[in-house]
Formats: sequence, structure tokens, C-alpha cells
Amino acid sequence: MIKALIFDVFGTVVDWRTGVANEAKAVFAEHSIHADPVDFAVAWRAQYAPSMQVIRSQSRSYVDLDVLHRENLEATLAEFELTGALDNAALTRFNRAWEKLPAWPDSTEGLTRLKSRFAIATCSNGSIALMTWLAKYANLPWDAILGAPVARNYKPEPEVYTASVSALGLNPEEVMMVAAHNGDLAAARKCGLKTAFFARPTEHGPGQTTDLEPAENWDYVATDLGDLADRLLK
Repeated sequence: MIKALIFDVFGTVVDWRTGVANEAKAVFAEHSIHADPVDFAVAWRAQYAPSMQVIRSQSRSYVDLDVLHRENLEATLAEFELTGALDNAALTRFNRAWEKLPAWPDSTEGLTRLKSRFAIATCSNGSIALMTWLAKYANLPWDAILGAPVARNYKPEPEVYTASVSALGLNPEEVMMVAAHNGDLAAARKCGLKTAFFARPTEHGPGQTTDLEPAENWDYVATDLGDLADRLLK
């Protein structure tokens, strides 16, 4: 019955913490900035959910995540008392850190195997541009880029999932949401999608305490993308 798989990307398919920290390290070295790149990456990411909530609450019209990331970057620089340390060109380059995130070791092979039977697409909060360049960088073989830019809203709002399903010309029960985040799957399930979970226990670093186990009886629970491919391609 399942014809397509749609994927959360940040954290599930790629390692945002390592990628952003690596870019921060390079930028800080180039501009003689003395700040911890991992701490900066985590602080920048901490701005992510609150900035989207303003749009989800309809207090602000939809803008792509690239815009929010740039605003959040400037806010994080201010938090680190680094306002003015980077000029506009450097800020623009730094903001593209989110296009340079490494895939988890099992991601590309697992996606390629799944693509042999299913349509595979993003269901991410990332913009089309961000997801396109990230796919090129991390070698992610998507058939389509869906999610927030299609729905003009951000997960976990229901229209992000339903618009992604509709864009594929399918019914919800023919599409499975794949994520390492229980909340993402719970929202997708409410929209009638099938669900698959595997943990990324170091997404937030070695002391991670969230999303280490499935919170519900998801349709599939795997150890990683390779294991999910084993289960679905039997």
C-alpha cells in the first residue's frame, strides 16, 4: 500500500550539529573570533523553533527558512556579543552553513535502496533552495522536495503533511513519514500517514535525552535507515 516515503531531514538524514559547528569553526578562524563553534551551533539552532512558531501562530506571514536562519544568526551573534564582527557578505556565506551538513553514515545508501521501490521526498522545514543545495552537498537522492515550501507553513502544522501528500497525487495512507523525532511522527499520524522511526542518539550531542526511543507504536521502528530499508524491501 505504501507508495512514497517522506523524510524529516535535519537530524534524521543529516547531522546539523556537526555541520553548523564545522562552518562556525571556519568562519571564526577566518575572522579571528574567539567563541566555541559547537556552543554557537547549538545556540543558533535554539532559535529555530521559536522563529517558526511566530509564523505558525499567524503573527507573521510565511517566509522561507533561509530568512529565519539569517535573522536567527544575527540574534545568536548578538547573544555571543559578536554584533558587527561579520560584514554582510560574511553573514550571507555563514548562513549557508545549513546547506553543508554531512549525511549520517547510513543515509545515502539507505535512501538509494529505498528509492528503488518507493518515491522518496523531503518533508522538511527547509526551503527548496536549502534542500536542493544540501542534497547536492550530502549526496541525497530525493525524487522531490516537499514540506514547508509547498504548504507555506511549518511543521508540525497539519497542512505541511497533507500538502506534501497531495503534491505526490497520493492518499495519506499511501505515504509514510520517516523521522527520528516522535513529535513529527505524531503530527503525521494525525493526518493519516504511516510512520517510521529510528533514533539519532547523538543529534544533540553525547548527552542527548530526547527521542532515544519510540514514544508510540509506530508502523515501523528501525535502528537506522539501512535497517528500515531491510524491513521495507523484504
